[in-house]
Amino acid sequence: MKKMKFTSTLLALGLCTSLLSQTPIFAEEAAAAETAAADTSGSVSTNSISGWPQASDISSEAAVIMENDTNTILYSKNADEVLFPGSTVKIMTCLLALENTQLTDEITMTATGVSGVTDGGASISSQVDEVFTVEQCLYAVMLASANDIALQIAEHVGGSVEGFVQMMNDRATALGCTNTVFTNPTGLPDDNQHTTAHDMALIMQAAIQNEAFRTIATAASYTIPATNKASARNLTSKFTMTDAGSTDFYEGCIGGKEGYTEASGSTLVCAAQRNGMTLIGVVLKGASGQTIPDAASILNYGFDQFQQLSLGNDDFSIVSGGNVVIPVGSTADSLTYEDAQNGDTINRTYLFGGTAVGTAVLEIAQAEDTSIVQEGEKNMQAAKTFSEKHTYIPYFIIAGIFLILLILLIWRMVKVIKS
Repeated sequence: MKKMKFTSTLLALGLCTSLLSQTPIFAEEAAAAETAAADTSGSVSTNSISGWPQASDISSEAAVIMENDTNTILYSKNADEVLFPGSTVKIMTCLLALENTQLTDEITMTATGVSGVTDGGASISSQVDEVFTVEQCLYAVMLASANDIALQIAEHVGGSVEGFVQMMNDRATALGCTNTVFTNPTGLPDDNQHTTAHDMALIMQAAIQNEAFRTIATAASYTIPATNKASARNLTSKFTMTDAGSTDFYEGCIGGKEGYTEASGSTLVCAAQRNGMTLIGVVLKGASGQTIPDAASILNYGFDQFQQLSLGNDDFSIVSGGNVVIPVGSTADSLTYEDAQNGDTINRTYLFGGTAVGTAVLEIAQAEDTSIVQEGEKNMQAAKTFSEKHTYIPYFIIAGIFLILLILLIWRMVKVIKS
């Protein structure tokens, strides 16, 4: 009998100890409590990203702002809507010419270019057998939007306009464009020629990597010297965001191209640099005279609301990459990531509010160590957050009950032993 009482006493003591040890602090529970609801605002899809700075809508049908180093989409409005590109097609025309010729190469005009301009399209009134250098041709295409020269470049580089168009489409695919089809090198109306704001950003991204393109695209004017057929031609750029004397001048703009056809409406593709960050802006199907204000507005949003961070300074397992673009005021602690193993390395994608904001390649061993440390820090923070949000009063009550039970049990044990 005494043995049974003593055993029951020990069981009761164990139950009290177990009750006191139940301290429900779990990272998963705390993380779930922190989940924020997305806020969708108008047709600017990036406004629905949790924690993303809210951007104003613009009048143009589609637009995108993409950060050059990380490919982070900072602003998106109908970015994947299929639309007509207009003369912004000529960015691809110039890119292919730069990649497949030398600036000093000579191009001789044929009927392909001279007779290919119809309906009063832009040209520099070139003549059959007139000779230009590639450099002169590219200035004519980018500054004067010369369709005759664009067609002649196509024949020179591709062997035929059709051959060049195939090169344009192949290059677009290689750049990651998914909804772009080119049918000519000029951007003149064609029901089968189309693109998206996002695809044009990828094409501009490739173009600005070329130093010669940046030089040509930022020029406000250029003089083609006298040729074997005509006197000197003075060209003035139709793209005014790089013209310091224009009211449309945008500080830091490193080039761009505007276009207009009745089918495409006003279109614009540009790039700008400020504070070490390069942004690419695309505006499609805008009203006449509205694409530059729209582009300036969303570029300002990008530069004012976002910052670039380099995670490689603190994570020595990063082999390459490691730059991220996040809202001003945010820190690396606001990021999550997804890993995919690739041989002896890990491809890491950094996420902010579920949206990709940068990538990195890491060494596997160190990446695993880093992951463990970061997971531990995350759990510690979650536990701290949980503790801060919960009162300690219930634990004092439990402790008090435990002490009372313990005193009663001790009294009971003493009584049992004495008996």
